[in-house]
Amino acid sequence: MSLKDNVNYVKDEISSEEKFLESFVKIERFYKRNKKLIVAAIVVVLALVIGFYLTKYIQETNKYEANIAFNKVLENPKDSEALEVLKTKNEKLYEIAQYLNTKAEGKTPNVDVKFLKELVQYEKALKDKSISELNSVSMQNDFLLKEFAIFNKALLEAENGKFEDAKATLKLIPTDSKVNNLVNILKHYLATK
Repeated sequence: MSLKDNVNYVKDEISSEEKFLESFVKIERFYKRNKKLIVAAIVVVLALVIGFYLTKYIQETNKYEANIAFNKVLENPKDSEALEVLKTKNEKLYEIAQYLNTKAEGKTPNVDVKFLKELVQYEKALKDKSISELNSVSMQNDFLLKEFAIFNKALLEAENGKFEDAKATLKLIPTDSKVNNLVNILKHYLATK
């Protein structure tokens, strides 16, 4: 290697070190200028992360305590302490417990839990043999027993002598339904009417 090459090499090394120091100084100036903003951003991010995990922990704890309280209510429906825990920790489980207690007493329960409320309406419609109430329940798209409600509506129509209405109602039940075996039996009966 020649002297000229060595000098060029040293210049390049010094130049790269200068660039490194220059960028370091720029970062340091930026940090000094925006120190409060950077610290505030870090504190906010830490607070959000801690808040997220704390909220998740509290929700899990509430869920666990509510499940224990619900089990106590299932064992002893009159356990007022467990009912109070349910009321504060999980309103939906509390309503289900109230539903079970009311039903055990032979009364008609008043419930706001979505699927349970629909089941209560369905039971009431069957008990009253009300075609209009069954129709109302079966028209709800996400009702769990929709096809069974439609079948019961057709059954009530057949009992009332409205055979053509019953046939039309049975057509609302899809062929791949789990109620289809019952539908076929009722269709055979209606074929003679």
